[in-house]
Amino acid sequence: MVRTVDYESRKESILAATINSYIQDAIPVASEDLAKEFNLSSATIRNIFAELETEGYLTHPYTSGGRIPTSKGYRYYVDFLISQMELLQGEKERIARQYQKKMRKLDEALEKTSEIISKTTHYTAIVSLSELKDKVFYRGVSRILEQPEFRNLENVRLLLEIMEDRGRLMNIINRQLNNKVQVYIGSELGCPEMSSYSLVVSSYKFKNEPLGRLAVLGPIRMEYNHAIPALQYISGVLSDALDDF
Repeated sequence: MVRTVDYESRKESILAATINSYIQDAIPVASEDLAKEFNLSSATIRNIFAELETEGYLTHPYTSGGRIPTSKGYRYYVDFLISQMELLQGEKERIARQYQKKMRKLDEALEKTSEIISKTTHYTAIVSLSELKDKVFYRGVSRILEQPEFRNLENVRLLLEIMEDRGRLMNIINRQLNNKVQVYIGSELGCPEMSSYSLVVSSYKFKNEPLGRLAVLGPIRMEYNHAIPALQYISGVLSDALDDF
């Protein structure tokens, strides 16, 4: 029994390491890349890769290439690690300082927030106001174009179409939130043309009443361990700032 638990734990660690590596480098991960890290042979890593692929967590783009995560792999990664995700104290202080300057108008606060989210996460930020369906603030569309996925012009075209279709994007963002932060990965967005994207959504409040949504749109190869706690923290700081209005 102990050996079984240890094996499953090791398999989970290898999956997490594979996803971390792919998020950082956007290069399929080979068994040799992880062999030294886990003090295992390449053959053992390949066997674990094969199991993870059979279970639907990994895939390989080429016949003899390394592995990359699937949507199911990213989902497991997010669910498994979300409780361990925490923003560095220095980054929290930097974000909080940006709200110290008194903002007199709601629009000013929301526009500033979209800028802070994009600058912090390096992805596209979306801030909506629930009462006004047409009041949406975007920042950082160009930031997402810096990702390797967008060297493909077709991906760029699809991104621009998504950003222009405000109604559909708002329908996704305004879905019921079951958690403080909701993460939609690939096909979970319900739009075939968005299967290569992920969306992290949170809400913000005024006087303890929900006022709107904050979101981060990025490639499915998103740095979830940073984007999720960043958005959650910013939503809290914004809510506190709005209470001073």
